[in-house]
Amino acid sequence: MWPNTSEAPFLLTGFPGLEAAHHWISIPFFAVYISVLLGNGTLLYLIKADRSLHEPMYYFLAMLAATDLTVTLTTMPTVMGLLWYNHREISPGACFLQAYFIHSLSIVESGILLAMAYDRFIAICTPLRYNSIFTNNQMMKIGLGVLMRGFLSLLPPILPLCWFPYCHSHVLSHAFCLHQDVMKLACADITFNRVYPIILVALTFFLDALMIFVSYILILKTVVGIASGEEQGKALNTCVSHIICVLVFYITVIGLTFIHRFGTHAPHVVHVTMSYVYFLFPPFMNPLIYSIKTKQIQRSIVCLFSVHSRA
Repeated sequence: MWPNTSEAPFLLTGFPGLEAAHHWISIPFFAVYISVLLGNGTLLYLIKADRSLHEPMYYFLAMLAATDLTVTLTTMPTVMGLLWYNHREISPGACFLQAYFIHSLSIVESGILLAMAYDRFIAICTPLRYNSIFTNNQMMKIGLGVLMRGFLSLLPPILPLCWFPYCHSHVLSHAFCLHQDVMKLACADITFNRVYPIILVALTFFLDALMIFVSYILILKTVVGIASGEEQGKALNTCVSHIICVLVFYITVIGLTFIHRFGTHAPHVVHVTMSYVYFLFPPFMNPLIYSIKTKQIQRSIVCLFSVHSRA
């Protein structure tokens, strides 16, 4: 039982005006969801099974894949339920829990990308200290810190949702629950819930992006000082996959932010589409990027398929 919360369920929304086409829209959505599950699941399996991938860089990649999998599994049931069966109702408890996981995991992903940048910075700028810094104990501390930052920082804005009275319309604007959507339906003072997320975004997404940018400036400065052009290429090549993943993640974050802040006159379908791009594009692209750009991952995939073909 959620204290002082209306028992009436919230109503999810798909693509307004395109309800008749939901079955057709579900086809590409289902294909993307399956691709995300297979791609990230395969990455996790490869990193677990291949001992040559038991290195800090790939442990961080495994954390990224696990985060992408969890985000996908968090949104998939309600999105596909609405598109397939027009199942719009979601209980308040399930809605708040979904919003909590969606937003927490976004901050976790940002933290993992920052940790991966730190990994590349140490590997290139102070390679002799790499093994002493990235011990198993230190890896666990970094991983735990990233998770705690994501999940603890979202408790202050999510918990009040459980006590707010909801006397307005219970219709949400997406096929999943988001904090900014739910709080607007509350008949209560939501000043804290408006201000806190802005501060949180500044201290997480913005600060993470700034530190990643600075780390790559320092990496570039170190690489330029390397005499051999071949060694410069090798050093930068280890960063390419991560740089692309960072761009994919933060460009979608910036795009979604601009649409929400400045796209008040844009059609609602544009807002909805950008939200889906934000939640599906990075998890879809990350396994592809690392599979295409990382030779160790490519070798593991070849080994995996050769073992199965012989079997």
